[in-house]
Amino acid sequence: MALVRILIDGYSLLHSWPELAKGSARHSEAARDALVEMLTHYQDACGTPVTVFFDGRGNRKMKPKNTAGKPIEVLFSTSGQTADDLIERAAHRFQPYGEVLVVTNDFAERDTVSAFGGSVASCENFIRMIQNALADLAENLNNHNRSERSQFFRTR
Repeated sequence: MALVRILIDGYSLLHSWPELAKGSARHSEAARDALVEMLTHYQDACGTPVTVFFDGRGNRKMKPKNTAGKPIEVLFSTSGQTADDLIERAAHRFQPYGEVLVVTNDFAERDTVSAFGGSVASCENFIRMIQNALADLAENLNNHNRSERSQFFRTR
């Protein structure tokens, strides 16, 4: 079955990636924005739609807004929900359409998703997947540019 969507526990991934948004608190808007930007690059490289979930509860003065229509779907849980609840529901609902990959370091969450047939990845493995995909993309782009330059200078 083809991978139809990647569902990410945003704060779990942020806590596993200290190099991303250095100097920013892991629950800050700057850290979330840096993560969404990196995931946008990854989605561009792999072509699989990505949804990132954040817990929306807490003592924030302003509740972050969900973004729709942007390259990466970003969802925040509401009062009485957790990001884990949303991830489990989404993974279950996408199941008839193909394989879903859930990215989290929460073992209970990974067990739950695996129990109904979803694929899971640790945050560390997913970070490596991102780094490899972006390195492959950069190499392909360099090869393409080299080829185009060579062809350009041959036709002169």
